[in-house]
Amino acid sequence: MPEAASAQATRATIGDSEFDRDTALVPRAPGVYDIDLSAGWTIINAVNGGYLLAVLGRALADALPHADPFTISAHYLTASQPGPAVVRTDVVRTGRTLSTGQASLFQYDEQGREVERIRVLASYGDLDELPDDVRTTAVPPAFPPMDQCFGPQDGPAPVSGSSAIADRLMIKLDPSTLGWAVGAPSGKGEMRAWFGLADGRDADPLSLLLAVDALPPTAFELGLKGWVPTVELTVHVRSRPAPGPLRVSITTRNLAGGFLEEDAEVWDSNDRLVAQSRQLARVRLG
Repeated sequence: MPEAASAQATRATIGDSEFDRDTALVPRAPGVYDIDLSAGWTIINAVNGGYLLAVLGRALADALPHADPFTISAHYLTASQPGPAVVRTDVVRTGRTLSTGQASLFQYDEQGREVERIRVLASYGDLDELPDDVRTTAVPPAFPPMDQCFGPQDGPAPVSGSSAIADRLMIKLDPSTLGWAVGAPSGKGEMRAWFGLADGRDADPLSLLLAVDALPPTAFELGLKGWVPTVELTVHVRSRPAPGPLRVSITTRNLAGGFLEEDAEVWDSNDRLVAQSRQLARVRLG
């Protein structure tokens, strides 16, 4: 079998992917779930915030009568580590078209006490029931075809501490946002890339929660280095994505007082804006 055909035959599907396995939860009691956070989604030894949001998003999809996240806001309280965790959910309100819930993820300290890592509030609905009417001034980001963009495998060595999650993602960065990788950051605070999961699984609403927080931070193009931990992240899922790679565009307009915002747009293969997000993140200056 030709190599391309073999790769196509072994593509993972939604529900049968490393992402699905690593976000799967085990019900302990009504609204309470256990999970072992995978080390495969870490950046500099901390678990990626988008992966964590997908974990809590999956818990709420199970706890609420609606399956699709429409808006989800997360506050990251303490850094999560690979290993055992428990998610507790609470149904705030259920309605005909929207249901609202909250969830928190806890881990354990050295004394065995629970420590809250992340808390979310979210509204869920049915994306397939939304009307087709779209009126927008937003346009898809313009950047080169995938074969003219570059990923971690194209560099001399992975960024220190980032290879675990990089191995699970298909990221091809727009060369115009790669100045930081060669010591010449543009100063524009922009990051753009083709995005997907490395095993070929197509995107769905839950994986969009990962996509908005999976690219290198825009702080790199501002000439800053090191970890940029998320303080708060809000995601709006606008449509169920079509099969095929996504395009993610992230911009920062204001860095002040050691914090910056990142505004992300995610576009699918049909040129639809399928998700938007804003996050506040802390940066280390100097």
